[in-house]
Amino acid sequence: MKFASTRLIAADINAMVAFYELVTGQPAEWLAPQFAEIVTPGATLAIGSAETVALFREGTAEPGANRTAILEFRVDDVDAVFARLKNRVDVVIEPKLLPWGNRTAQFRDPEGTIISLFMPLTKAARARFGTR
Repeated sequence: MKFASTRLIAADINAMVAFYELVTGQPAEWLAPQFAEIVTPGATLAIGSAETVALFREGTAEPGANRTAILEFRVDDVDAVFARLKNRVDVVIEPKLLPWGNRTAQFRDPEGTIISLFMPLTKAARARFGTR
């Protein structure tokens, strides 16, 4: 089994896709008017409009209802990315060092999901990710 993607359901798919294009710097590939994917080197983020839920089973997913997941993106310089985004997104936390060694900043996407941008900073954190 291979993990393929994380899919978010959006009330406003255009706003969501634009947000993730801004954050990742990657253009979305629109596979249908109601469905787009943003492919990064580490993972794929799929974004479906609310109307796609009925294709599976009505009521199984709801835009803006998530308060349990945090989507994480590893970046080379969290402070530089934060500086680029801070006036364009809803900031949750400014860059800070977390106990497990990552320097992290967090935002909310247009539907309320937390997005965490991080870089391994301590020697132990860099070793976990195989970075210097």
